[in-house]
Amino acid sequence: MSGEGATDTTRALRAESVSRWDRTHDVVIVGHGGAGAAAAIEAARAGADTLVLERMTRGGGTTALSTGVLYFGGGTRIQKRCGFDDSVEEMTKHVRLAAGTHADEEKVRLFCDQSLEHFDWMCSLGVEFKESYVAEKTTHPFGDDGLFYSGNEEVYPFAGQAVPAPRGHKPARAGEAGGYLMECLLRASDEAGARALNDCEALRLVQREDGRVVGVVARHQGAELVIRARRGVILCAGGFVLNEAMVAEHAPQLLQCNWKAASPGDDGRGIRMGTGAGAASVNMHEGLVLNAYYPPASHLKGVLVNAQGQRFVNEDAYLGRTSDAMVYRAGGRAWLVVDDAIYARTQAAHRIAAVEESFAALEGALGMPEGELVHTLESYNRWAARGEDPLFHKAPAHLRPLSEPPFAALDCCTANSFFGVFTLGGLAIRATAEVLTPEGAVVPGLFAAGRNTAGLCLEGRGYASGLSIGDATFFGRVAGRNAAAGLEDPQAAEGRAQRAVGERSRE
Repeated sequence: MSGEGATDTTRALRAESVSRWDRTHDVVIVGHGGAGAAAAIEAARAGADTLVLERMTRGGGTTALSTGVLYFGGGTRIQKRCGFDDSVEEMTKHVRLAAGTHADEEKVRLFCDQSLEHFDWMCSLGVEFKESYVAEKTTHPFGDDGLFYSGNEEVYPFAGQAVPAPRGHKPARAGEAGGYLMECLLRASDEAGARALNDCEALRLVQREDGRVVGVVARHQGAELVIRARRGVILCAGGFVLNEAMVAEHAPQLLQCNWKAASPGDDGRGIRMGTGAGAASVNMHEGLVLNAYYPPASHLKGVLVNAQGQRFVNEDAYLGRTSDAMVYRAGGRAWLVVDDAIYARTQAAHRIAAVEESFAALEGALGMPEGELVHTLESYNRWAARGEDPLFHKAPAHLRPLSEPPFAALDCCTANSFFGVFTLGGLAIRATAEVLTPEGAVVPGLFAAGRNTAGLCLEGRGYASGLSIGDATFFGRVAGRNAAAGLEDPQAAEGRAQRAVGERSRE
């Protein structure tokens, strides 16, 4: 390579300065997690010469570290066998709400319309789902059960706008199933014929003067490679939660969360590679935060209060919604008040901030304004005894007066309890997985999927477990198919034709 040097910057390298391509493929994918593997499978099955660049020694990404839950609906085999009726229409209504106020209608519709096909595709890769349902509210089934309510489907205000149905599908493995899921995806990627170059860090894109992305600069075994992509590049390199400077710039409140749900690739490089080629980054201020005060499900009958002793959310909502409220509404200072009848050790081992025999004593122990917590809990108890919650509309099944002392306050403050977090912002894409500029134009030759993008769900407040892996694998597939179907870069085709003519003349 001559001309402009390949440095650590993520600004795109001008293709006109490249004198030698070290490798040439039809489709080049950056990242071999859930999105990248799905893209590789579809691109290779479509007949494209496909190369995946993976910065770690093996693929897996954040998907491999996850629970493995995927969001499917519309009447899957598992839903039907467990006795649940669901329709694409009702799934679409809920996913539209879950995606947030700025939901991309085309992406929502495509994801839901093709959910059953995507479920069948996942099963065809060998991913197993047990035909069993977990009724108790939980973060995910801890055994090998296959179906549960993974979001806000049953709670206010969602339940009044879409018919609830459980859509969280967990692969049939006990505990965390993300590793098992990725083994199935990686095996299928290899069997489809996609090649993986591991321990290879992508640095920046290669872009022609006319704006078309035609390759990737990467570092492998200490040497820089310039890799040509005849048909397209797909960015599947994760989010940016491990990049503290980016988080501080775009979503500073997420810095108070103390556990990053991430793999080493979630450092924002893929996003910066895209913007370095003129792409738009959007929704960068949003993230998902999770503070698991349940299970046990009995804690849904507790009362969440802020530093002023006031409620601020319906406690039976999905953890993404309640945790988001803890950070943004309660300023990171929140406690769950329970009584002796419903208390149990939480999944995240919350510290008990205080235990007292009365509401007034608990209020004093927590240093809250005099009378505020007492008023909150006495009012809550009066309404709960009637099966009502006029302030936050908690479901009657979880309404019960706190009346059996002692009363305890579980510390849900960001400074003292376990808060998981990952980012929801990234590159702007169409439903075709094509990357967009700030003006809404397509960056030719560039696709993206997964947390590298601002995906399907744009707000943590509406999030449901399974939407990240479901979104990543679904739009990864879309990206793989569309990149493989793209017209070959005319300059690459011309070069290939000239080489063929030269070979024939030598013969």
